[in-house]
Amino acid sequence: SNAWSGGFVANVTVTAGSSAISGWTVTLTLPSGTAVANVWNGQATGTTGTVTVANLGYNGALAAGQNTAFGFQGTGAGTGVTASCAGR
Repeated sequence: SNAWSGGFVANVTVTAGSSAISGWTVTLTLPSGTAVANVWNGQATGTTGTVTVANLGYNGALAAGQNTAFGFQGTGAGTGVTASCAGR
């Protein structure tokens, strides 16, 4: 990630496990005072607290072991942001 006073940019890589997936969702948990301002290569739901980012039409299907990435710009410090991923 890249950070500056009052903001940051993060890139997140999503990798399929041992089986192919048809889509994915990443759940971001943001600390107080941090918000998602912009997302690329994904569709965000929410901007603060718990934010989910889902695949777009062109980057959801992944073969076993294949990966894709999305990124987001945030406001606040960015320290303490956690991410968890689920495929479908």
